[in-house]
Amino acid sequence: MSERSEAGIPPSRLFWRVLLLIVVVAVGIRIAYVAGAKSGPCRIALPSGVVVGSSPSKCTGPNDQVYYNGQANYVADGHGFNEPFWTVTHPGQKAPPAADHPPLTVFVLTPVSWLVEHPPLSWVIDEPLHDHVREHRYTMVVLGTLVVLLIGLLGRRVGGDAVGLVAAGIAAINPNMWVNDGLVMSETVTALTVVGAMWAAIALWQRPTLLRAAVLGILCGLAALARVELILFVPLLAIVAVCAVSIPWADRTALALAAVVMSMLVIAPWVGFNLARFHDRTFISTNDGIALLGSNCDPVYSGDGIGLTSLGECLESPPPPGDQSQVASRYRSKAFDYIADHKGRVPLVMLARVGRTWSLFRPGDMIEFNVGEDRDRWVTRLGLIFYYPTLLLAIVGGVELWRRRRRVWWVLVVPAIVVTVGVALTYGQTRFRAAAEPSLALLAAVGIVASVRALTGRREPERAPAVTP
Repeated sequence: MSERSEAGIPPSRLFWRVLLLIVVVAVGIRIAYVAGAKSGPCRIALPSGVVVGSSPSKCTGPNDQVYYNGQANYVADGHGFNEPFWTVTHPGQKAPPAADHPPLTVFVLTPVSWLVEHPPLSWVIDEPLHDHVREHRYTMVVLGTLVVLLIGLLGRRVGGDAVGLVAAGIAAINPNMWVNDGLVMSETVTALTVVGAMWAAIALWQRPTLLRAAVLGILCGLAALARVELILFVPLLAIVAVCAVSIPWADRTALALAAVVMSMLVIAPWVGFNLARFHDRTFISTNDGIALLGSNCDPVYSGDGIGLTSLGECLESPPPPGDQSQVASRYRSKAFDYIADHKGRVPLVMLARVGRTWSLFRPGDMIEFNVGEDRDRWVTRLGLIFYYPTLLLAIVGGVELWRRRRRVWWVLVVPAIVVTVGVALTYGQTRFRAAAEPSLALLAAVGIVASVRALTGRREPERAPAVTP
Protein backbone atom coordinates (compact mmCIF):
# COMPACT_ATOMS: atom_id res chain seq x y z
CA MET A 1 0.00 0.00 0.00
CA SER A 2 1.30 3.43 -0.82
CA GLU A 3 0.75 6.81 0.73
CA ARG A 4 -0.99 7.76 -2.52
CA SER A 5 -4.08 5.79 -1.51
CA GLU A 6 -4.93 8.61 0.89
CA ALA A 7 -6.26 10.55 -2.10
CA GLY A 8 -9.91 11.38 -2.23
CA ILE A 9 -11.06 9.50 -5.34
CA PRO A 10 -14.84 9.25 -5.75
CA PRO A 11 -16.06 5.71 -4.97
CA SER A 12 -17.15 3.65 -7.95
CA ARG A 13 -20.77 2.71 -8.50
CA LEU A 14 -19.92 -0.95 -7.80
CA PHE A 15 -18.28 -0.01 -4.49
CA TRP A 16 -21.42 1.82 -3.39
CA ARG A 17 -23.69 -1.04 -4.39
CA VAL A 18 -21.69 -3.61 -2.46
CA LEU A 19 -21.26 -1.32 0.55
CA LEU A 20 -24.99 -0.62 0.73
CA LEU A 21 -25.67 -4.36 0.52
CA ILE A 22 -23.33 -4.87 3.49
CA VAL A 23 -25.14 -2.10 5.37
CA VAL A 24 -28.47 -3.83 4.72
CA VAL A 25 -27.05 -7.06 6.14
CA ALA A 26 -25.71 -5.12 9.15
CA VAL A 27 -29.04 -3.53 9.99
CA GLY A 28 -30.81 -6.86 9.50
CA ILE A 29 -28.52 -8.61 12.00
CA ARG A 30 -28.98 -5.84 14.55
CA ILE A 31 -32.75 -5.69 14.22
CA ALA A 32 -32.98 -9.47 14.46
CA TYR A 33 -30.87 -9.45 17.62
CA VAL A 34 -32.98 -6.80 19.34
CA ALA A 35 -36.32 -8.21 18.17
CA GLY A 36 -35.37 -11.80 19.04
CA ALA A 37 -32.80 -12.02 21.81
CA LYS A 38 -34.06 -8.89 23.56
CA SER A 39 -37.78 -9.67 23.44
CA GLY A 40 -39.36 -9.12 26.83
CA PRO A 41 -40.53 -8.64 29.26
CA CYS A 42 -37.88 -6.59 31.02
CA ARG A 43 -38.07 -5.28 34.54
CA ILE A 44 -35.73 -2.36 35.24
CA ALA A 45 -34.76 -2.32 38.92
CA LEU A 46 -32.43 -0.29 41.10
CA PRO A 47 -29.76 -2.00 43.26
CA SER A 48 -32.24 -1.80 46.13
CA GLY A 49 -34.64 -3.98 44.15
CA VAL A 50 -37.15 -1.21 43.52
CA VAL A 51 -38.66 -1.66 40.05
CA VAL A 52 -38.63 1.62 38.16
CA GLY A 53 -39.74 0.51 34.72
CA SER A 54 -40.75 -2.20 32.31
CA SER A 55 -40.19 -2.80 28.64
CA PRO A 56 -40.92 -5.30 25.87
CA SER A 57 -37.14 -5.78 25.55
CA LYS A 58 -35.31 -8.25 27.80
CA CYS A 59 -32.58 -6.86 30.06
CA THR A 60 -30.63 -7.80 33.14
CA GLY A 61 -30.15 -5.28 35.88
CA PRO A 62 -29.05 -3.32 37.61
CA ASN A 63 -26.41 -2.11 35.15
CA ASP A 64 -25.43 1.01 33.24
CA GLN A 65 -28.49 0.65 31.00
CA VAL A 66 -30.65 1.69 33.93
CA TYR A 67 -28.73 4.96 34.19
CA TYR A 68 -28.61 5.84 30.49
CA ASN A 69 -32.26 4.97 29.92
CA GLY A 70 -33.53 6.64 33.10
CA GLN A 71 -31.36 9.74 32.76
CA ALA A 72 -32.43 10.33 29.15
CA ASN A 73 -36.09 10.04 30.14
CA TYR A 74 -35.57 12.32 33.14
CA VAL A 75 -33.88 15.03 31.06
CA ALA A 76 -36.56 14.73 28.38
CA ASP A 77 -39.19 15.34 31.06
CA GLY A 78 -37.47 18.62 31.95
CA HIS A 79 -35.77 17.57 35.20
CA GLY A 80 -32.19 18.13 34.05
CA PHE A 81 -29.12 16.06 34.91
CA ASN A 82 -30.22 14.99 38.38
CA GLU A 83 -30.43 11.49 39.84
CA PRO A 84 -33.35 10.11 37.81
CA PHE A 85 -34.75 7.66 40.37
CA TRP A 86 -34.19 9.72 43.51
CA THR A 87 -37.88 10.47 44.03
CA VAL A 88 -38.65 6.74 43.81
CA THR A 89 -36.48 5.96 46.82
CA HIS A 90 -36.78 9.39 48.52
CA PRO A 91 -40.38 10.58 48.03
CA GLY A 92 -40.88 14.31 48.32
CA GLN A 93 -37.16 15.15 48.25
CA LYS A 94 -35.35 17.16 45.60
CA ALA A 95 -33.10 15.04 43.40
CA PRO A 96 -29.37 15.82 43.74
CA PRO A 97 -27.16 16.40 40.67
CA ALA A 98 -25.95 13.38 38.70
CA ALA A 99 -22.99 12.71 36.44
CA ASP A 100 -22.67 8.94 36.73
CA HIS A 101 -21.17 8.77 33.24
CA PRO A 102 -20.06 11.20 30.52
CA PRO A 103 -23.13 12.84 28.96
CA LEU A 104 -22.96 12.22 25.20
CA THR A 105 -25.01 9.00 25.21
CA VAL A 106 -27.72 10.71 27.25
CA PHE A 107 -27.65 13.69 24.86
CA VAL A 108 -28.24 11.26 21.98
CA LEU A 109 -31.09 9.40 23.69
CA THR A 110 -32.91 12.38 25.22
CA PRO A 111 -34.49 13.56 21.93
CA VAL A 112 -35.71 10.01 21.34
CA SER A 113 -37.45 9.98 24.73
CA TRP A 114 -38.99 13.38 24.03
CA LEU A 115 -40.22 12.47 20.55
CA VAL A 116 -42.00 9.29 21.63
CA GLU A 117 -43.71 11.20 24.44
CA HIS A 118 -45.19 13.80 22.07
CA PRO A 119 -47.45 13.70 19.00
CA PRO A 120 -47.41 12.28 16.43
CA LEU A 121 -45.26 9.39 17.73
CA SER A 122 -47.09 9.24 21.07
CA TRP A 123 -50.30 8.43 19.19
CA VAL A 124 -48.92 5.21 17.74
CA ILE A 125 -46.30 4.00 20.24
CA ASP A 126 -47.59 1.88 23.10
CA GLU A 127 -45.33 2.60 26.11
CA PRO A 128 -47.45 2.34 29.25
CA LEU A 129 -44.61 2.85 31.76
CA HIS A 130 -42.75 5.38 29.59
CA ASP A 131 -39.30 3.87 29.98
CA HIS A 132 -38.55 3.78 26.19
CA VAL A 133 -35.98 0.97 26.42
CA ARG A 134 -37.22 -0.40 23.09
CA GLU A 135 -36.86 2.93 21.29
CA HIS A 136 -33.42 3.49 22.80
CA ARG A 137 -32.28 0.06 21.63
CA TYR A 138 -33.38 0.72 18.06
CA THR A 139 -31.66 4.09 18.18
CA MET A 140 -28.44 2.21 18.90
CA VAL A 141 -29.22 -0.09 15.97
CA VAL A 142 -29.37 2.92 13.65
CA LEU A 143 -26.13 4.37 15.03
CA GLY A 144 -24.38 1.00 14.90
CA THR A 145 -25.36 0.60 11.25
CA LEU A 146 -23.97 4.07 10.57
CA VAL A 147 -20.69 2.94 12.14
CA VAL A 148 -20.53 0.05 9.65
CA LEU A 149 -21.07 2.45 6.74
CA LEU A 150 -18.39 4.85 7.97
CA ILE A 151 -15.92 2.01 8.55
CA GLY A 152 -16.41 1.00 4.92
CA LEU A 153 -15.75 4.53 3.70
CA LEU A 154 -12.78 4.97 6.03
CA GLY A 155 -11.37 1.62 4.94
CA ARG A 156 -11.47 2.82 1.36
CA ARG A 157 -9.31 5.79 2.33
CA VAL A 158 -6.95 3.49 4.18
CA GLY A 159 -6.41 0.95 1.42
CA GLY A 160 -8.84 1.21 -1.46
CA ASP A 161 -12.19 -0.31 -2.40
CA ALA A 162 -11.35 -3.86 -1.35
CA VAL A 163 -10.17 -2.85 2.13
CA GLY A 164 -13.24 -0.68 2.61
CA LEU A 165 -15.68 -3.44 1.69
CA VAL A 166 -13.91 -6.13 3.73
CA ALA A 167 -13.72 -3.82 6.77
CA ALA A 168 -17.43 -3.01 6.50
CA GLY A 169 -18.21 -6.72 6.16
CA ILE A 170 -16.24 -7.55 9.31
CA ALA A 171 -17.96 -4.75 11.25
CA ALA A 172 -21.38 -5.87 9.99
CA ILE A 173 -21.13 -9.45 11.28
CA ASN A 174 -18.80 -9.00 14.27
CA PRO A 175 -20.74 -10.10 17.40
CA ASN A 176 -18.51 -7.89 19.55
CA MET A 177 -19.93 -4.90 17.69
CA TRP A 178 -23.57 -5.74 17.07
CA VAL A 179 -24.10 -6.83 20.67
CA ASN A 180 -23.41 -3.23 21.70
CA ASP A 181 -25.98 -2.01 19.18
CA GLY A 182 -28.69 -3.92 21.02
CA LEU A 183 -27.96 -2.35 24.42
CA VAL A 184 -28.69 1.06 25.92
CA MET A 185 -25.09 1.83 26.80
CA SER A 186 -22.28 4.08 25.61
CA GLU A 187 -20.29 1.69 23.40
CA THR A 188 -22.10 2.37 20.12
CA VAL A 189 -21.91 6.13 20.54
CA THR A 190 -18.25 5.77 21.46
CA ALA A 191 -17.49 3.76 18.31
CA LEU A 192 -19.20 6.42 16.19
CA THR A 193 -17.06 9.22 17.60
CA VAL A 194 -13.89 7.14 17.29
CA VAL A 195 -14.48 6.37 13.60
CA GLY A 196 -15.28 10.04 13.00
CA ALA A 197 -12.06 11.16 14.71
CA MET A 198 -9.93 8.69 12.72
CA TRP A 199 -11.59 9.83 9.50
CA ALA A 200 -10.92 13.48 10.35
CA ALA A 201 -7.23 12.76 11.09
CA ILE A 202 -6.68 11.11 7.71
CA ALA A 203 -8.67 13.82 5.93
CA LEU A 204 -6.45 16.45 7.56
CA TRP A 205 -3.38 14.87 5.97
CA GLN A 206 -5.06 14.87 2.58
CA ARG A 207 -5.76 18.60 2.78
CA PRO A 208 -4.57 20.42 5.93
CA THR A 209 -6.89 23.34 6.65
CA LEU A 210 -8.03 25.12 9.80
CA LEU A 211 -11.55 23.81 9.24
CA ARG A 212 -10.41 20.20 9.10
CA ALA A 213 -8.24 20.66 12.17
CA ALA A 214 -11.23 22.17 13.99
CA VAL A 215 -13.45 19.24 12.97
CA LEU A 216 -10.82 16.81 14.27
CA GLY A 217 -10.75 18.68 17.58
CA ILE A 218 -14.53 18.66 17.84
CA LEU A 219 -14.70 14.91 17.26
CA CYS A 220 -11.96 14.28 19.83
CA GLY A 221 -13.93 16.36 22.32
CA LEU A 222 -17.12 14.42 21.58
CA ALA A 223 -15.22 11.15 22.06
CA ALA A 224 -14.21 12.32 25.56
CA LEU A 225 -17.88 13.07 26.31
CA ALA A 226 -18.69 9.49 25.32
CA ARG A 227 -15.94 7.81 27.38
CA VAL A 228 -13.72 9.93 29.58
CA GLU A 229 -10.44 8.11 28.80
CA LEU A 230 -10.81 9.18 25.17
CA ILE A 231 -9.64 12.64 26.22
CA LEU A 232 -6.27 11.11 25.30
CA PHE A 233 -7.34 11.45 21.67
CA VAL A 234 -6.47 15.14 21.88
CA PRO A 235 -2.70 14.63 22.36
CA LEU A 236 -2.33 11.18 20.78
CA LEU A 237 -4.50 11.68 17.70
CA ALA A 238 -5.19 15.36 17.07
CA ILE A 239 -1.78 16.83 17.92
CA VAL A 240 0.17 13.94 16.39
CA ALA A 241 -1.92 14.17 13.21
CA VAL A 242 -1.15 17.87 12.91
CA CYS A 243 2.56 17.36 13.54
CA ALA A 244 2.68 14.75 10.75
CA VAL A 245 1.43 17.19 8.10
CA SER A 246 4.13 18.30 5.63
CA ILE A 247 3.70 22.05 6.02
CA PRO A 248 5.75 24.77 7.78
CA TRP A 249 5.83 24.56 11.58
CA ALA A 250 4.07 27.89 11.95
CA ASP A 251 1.11 26.47 10.04
CA ARG A 252 1.23 23.25 12.07
CA THR A 253 1.09 25.30 15.26
CA ALA A 254 -2.02 27.10 14.01
CA LEU A 255 -3.69 23.80 13.11
CA ALA A 256 -2.77 22.28 16.49
CA LEU A 257 -4.21 25.27 18.32
CA ALA A 258 -7.42 25.01 16.30
CA ALA A 259 -7.78 21.31 17.15
CA VAL A 260 -7.04 21.72 20.86
CA VAL A 261 -9.20 24.83 21.29
CA MET A 262 -12.19 23.24 19.55
CA SER A 263 -11.90 20.06 21.60
CA MET A 264 -11.80 22.10 24.81
CA LEU A 265 -14.77 24.20 23.67
CA VAL A 266 -16.78 21.01 23.22
CA ILE A 267 -15.90 19.71 26.67
CA ALA A 268 -15.86 23.03 28.61
CA PRO A 269 -19.64 23.62 28.96
CA TRP A 270 -20.15 20.23 30.61
CA VAL A 271 -17.12 20.68 32.86
CA GLY A 272 -18.26 24.17 33.89
CA PHE A 273 -21.76 22.85 34.57
CA ASN A 274 -20.36 20.16 36.87
CA LEU A 275 -17.99 22.51 38.68
CA ALA A 276 -20.93 24.77 39.48
CA ARG A 277 -23.34 22.15 40.82
CA PHE A 278 -21.30 19.57 42.76
CA HIS A 279 -19.81 20.00 46.22
CA ASP A 280 -16.41 18.53 45.33
CA ARG A 281 -14.51 19.27 42.14
CA THR A 282 -16.01 17.28 39.27
CA PHE A 283 -15.04 17.50 35.60
CA ILE A 284 -16.65 14.98 33.24
CA SER A 285 -18.00 12.21 35.49
CA THR A 286 -18.32 11.11 39.11
CA ASN A 287 -17.86 7.47 38.12
CA ASP A 288 -14.10 7.43 38.71
CA GLY A 289 -14.51 6.90 42.45
CA ILE A 290 -16.72 3.83 42.03
CA ALA A 291 -14.51 2.44 39.25
CA LEU A 292 -11.32 2.87 41.27
CA LEU A 293 -12.59 1.43 44.55
CA GLY A 294 -14.42 -1.43 42.84
CA SER A 295 -11.22 -2.45 41.08
CA ASN A 296 -8.79 -1.94 43.99
CA CYS A 297 -9.83 -4.26 46.79
CA ASP A 298 -9.14 -7.82 47.96
CA PRO A 299 -11.55 -9.79 45.70
CA VAL A 300 -9.98 -8.41 42.48
CA TYR A 301 -6.32 -8.32 43.53
CA SER A 302 -5.88 -12.09 43.70
CA GLY A 303 -7.65 -15.35 42.92
CA ASP A 304 -10.06 -15.99 40.07
CA GLY A 305 -11.38 -12.41 40.12
CA ILE A 306 -8.05 -10.68 39.58
CA GLY A 307 -8.31 -7.78 37.17
CA LEU A 308 -12.12 -7.51 37.36
CA THR A 309 -14.32 -5.21 39.42
CA SER A 310 -16.43 -6.11 42.45
CA LEU A 311 -18.83 -3.32 43.34
CA GLY A 312 -20.97 -5.41 45.66
CA GLU A 313 -18.06 -6.49 47.86
CA CYS A 314 -15.85 -3.40 47.66
CA LEU A 315 -18.18 -0.41 47.91
CA GLU A 316 -19.68 0.83 51.15
CA SER A 317 -23.28 -0.08 51.90
CA PRO A 318 -25.04 2.20 52.47
CA PRO A 319 -22.88 4.68 50.52
CA PRO A 320 -21.28 7.56 52.43
CA PRO A 321 -23.31 10.77 52.85
CA GLY A 322 -23.18 13.66 50.41
CA ASP A 323 -23.74 14.14 46.70
CA GLN A 324 -22.10 12.04 44.01
CA SER A 325 -18.93 14.13 44.03
CA GLN A 326 -18.44 13.63 47.77
CA VAL A 327 -19.04 9.90 47.46
CA ALA A 328 -16.55 9.77 44.58
CA SER A 329 -13.95 11.66 46.63
CA ARG A 330 -14.26 9.22 49.53
CA TYR A 331 -14.07 6.20 47.21
CA ARG A 332 -11.02 7.63 45.40
CA SER A 333 -9.28 8.19 48.72
CA LYS A 334 -9.97 4.64 49.86
CA ALA A 335 -8.83 3.24 46.51
CA PHE A 336 -5.55 5.17 46.60
CA ASP A 337 -4.95 4.02 50.17
CA TYR A 338 -5.50 0.42 49.11
CA ILE A 339 -3.13 0.82 46.13
CA ALA A 340 -0.46 2.30 48.43
CA ASP A 341 -0.81 -0.66 50.78
CA HIS A 342 -0.55 -3.22 47.94
CA LYS A 343 2.05 -1.71 45.61
CA GLY A 344 3.66 -5.06 44.99
CA ARG A 345 0.45 -6.46 43.46
CA VAL A 346 -0.36 -3.49 41.25
CA PRO A 347 1.75 -4.44 38.17
CA LEU A 348 0.33 -7.97 38.12
CA VAL A 349 -3.23 -6.70 38.55
CA MET A 350 -2.78 -4.19 35.74
CA LEU A 351 -1.51 -6.94 33.43
CA ALA A 352 -4.57 -9.03 34.32
CA ARG A 353 -6.86 -6.10 33.50
CA VAL A 354 -5.25 -5.62 30.10
CA GLY A 355 -5.26 -9.36 29.44
CA ARG A 356 -8.96 -9.64 30.26
CA THR A 357 -9.89 -6.73 28.01
CA TRP A 358 -8.01 -8.20 25.04
CA SER A 359 -9.24 -11.76 25.85
CA LEU A 360 -5.70 -12.97 26.49
CA PHE A 361 -6.22 -13.90 30.16
CA ARG A 362 -9.04 -16.14 31.42
CA PRO A 363 -11.33 -15.20 28.49
CA GLY A 364 -13.97 -17.72 29.54
CA ASP A 365 -14.70 -15.69 32.69
CA MET A 366 -16.41 -13.07 30.55
CA ILE A 367 -19.15 -15.50 29.56
CA GLU A 368 -20.67 -15.21 33.03
CA PHE A 369 -19.39 -11.74 33.89
CA ASN A 370 -21.08 -10.24 30.81
CA VAL A 371 -24.47 -11.62 31.80
CA GLY A 372 -24.71 -8.88 34.45
CA GLU A 373 -24.42 -6.32 31.66
CA ASP A 374 -27.19 -7.87 29.54
CA ARG A 375 -24.82 -9.67 27.16
CA ASP A 376 -26.15 -13.14 26.46
CA ARG A 377 -23.83 -16.08 27.05
CA TRP A 378 -24.15 -17.29 23.48
CA VAL A 379 -23.17 -13.87 22.13
CA THR A 380 -20.05 -13.73 24.30
CA ARG A 381 -19.05 -17.22 23.13
CA LEU A 382 -19.68 -16.28 19.51
CA GLY A 383 -17.72 -13.07 20.03
CA LEU A 384 -14.70 -15.01 21.31
CA ILE A 385 -14.79 -17.35 18.32
CA PHE A 386 -14.90 -14.37 15.95
CA TYR A 387 -12.34 -12.33 17.86
CA TYR A 388 -9.20 -14.44 17.67
CA PRO A 389 -9.02 -14.76 13.86
CA THR A 390 -9.83 -11.06 13.61
CA LEU A 391 -7.02 -10.22 16.03
CA LEU A 392 -4.49 -12.33 14.10
CA LEU A 393 -5.51 -10.73 10.80
CA ALA A 394 -5.34 -7.30 12.43
CA ILE A 395 -1.75 -8.01 13.48
CA VAL A 396 -0.95 -8.93 9.86
CA GLY A 397 -2.59 -5.72 8.69
CA GLY A 398 -0.76 -3.71 11.32
CA VAL A 399 2.58 -5.05 10.13
CA GLU A 400 1.64 -4.21 6.53
CA LEU A 401 0.68 -0.64 7.42
CA TRP A 402 3.78 -0.20 9.60
CA ARG A 403 5.95 -1.10 6.63
CA ARG A 404 4.20 1.13 4.11
CA ARG A 405 2.03 3.81 5.75
CA ARG A 406 3.06 4.53 9.30
CA ARG A 407 0.91 7.64 9.64
CA VAL A 408 -2.25 5.63 8.94
CA TRP A 409 -0.97 2.83 11.17
CA TRP A 410 -0.73 5.28 14.06
CA VAL A 411 -4.27 6.54 13.56
CA LEU A 412 -5.64 3.01 13.69
CA VAL A 413 -3.68 1.94 16.77
CA VAL A 414 -4.40 5.04 18.89
CA PRO A 415 -7.82 3.67 20.02
CA ALA A 416 -6.14 0.43 21.13
CA ILE A 417 -3.51 2.39 23.07
CA VAL A 418 -6.15 4.49 24.81
CA VAL A 419 -8.27 1.44 25.65
CA THR A 420 -5.23 -0.32 27.13
CA VAL A 421 -4.29 2.68 29.27
CA GLY A 422 -7.86 3.09 30.49
CA VAL A 423 -8.39 -0.51 31.56
CA ALA A 424 -4.93 -0.75 33.15
CA LEU A 425 -6.00 2.05 35.51
CA THR A 426 -9.50 0.70 36.22
CA TYR A 427 -10.51 -2.88 35.42
CA GLY A 428 -10.64 -5.38 32.58
CA GLN A 429 -13.79 -5.96 30.56
CA THR A 430 -14.19 -6.92 26.89
CA ARG A 431 -16.86 -4.28 26.26
CA PHE A 432 -14.22 -1.61 26.87
CA ARG A 433 -12.70 -2.77 23.57
CA ALA A 434 -15.60 -1.05 21.80
CA ALA A 435 -13.47 1.99 21.02
CA ALA A 436 -10.90 -0.26 19.32
CA GLU A 437 -13.26 -2.63 17.48
CA PRO A 438 -13.43 -0.37 14.38
CA SER A 439 -9.62 -0.37 14.24
CA LEU A 440 -9.54 -4.16 14.52
CA ALA A 441 -11.96 -4.42 11.59
CA LEU A 442 -9.91 -2.00 9.49
CA LEU A 443 -6.56 -3.61 10.29
CA ALA A 444 -7.96 -7.10 9.69
CA ALA A 445 -9.28 -5.94 6.32
CA VAL A 446 -5.83 -4.64 5.41
CA GLY A 447 -4.37 -8.00 6.45
CA ILE A 448 -6.89 -9.99 4.40
CA VAL A 449 -6.46 -7.90 1.25
CA ALA A 450 -2.66 -7.86 1.54
CA SER A 451 -2.59 -11.64 2.05
CA VAL A 452 -4.84 -12.29 -0.94
CA ARG A 453 -2.74 -10.04 -3.15
CA ALA A 454 0.45 -11.72 -1.99
CA LEU A 455 -0.97 -15.19 -2.69
CA THR A 456 -2.32 -14.26 -6.11
CA GLY A 457 0.62 -12.10 -7.14
CA ARG A 458 -1.60 -9.09 -7.76
CA ARG A 459 -0.22 -5.63 -7.15
CA GLU A 460 -2.12 -2.85 -5.42
CA PRO A 461 -3.82 -0.57 -7.97
CA GLU A 462 -2.23 2.81 -8.43
CA ARG A 463 -3.98 5.79 -6.87
CA ALA A 464 -3.66 9.45 -7.69
CA PRO A 465 -1.42 11.32 -5.22
CA ALA A 466 -3.02 13.44 -2.52
CA VAL A 467 -2.72 17.19 -2.96
CA THR A 468 -0.88 18.87 -0.08
CA PRO A 469 -0.47 22.66 -0.11
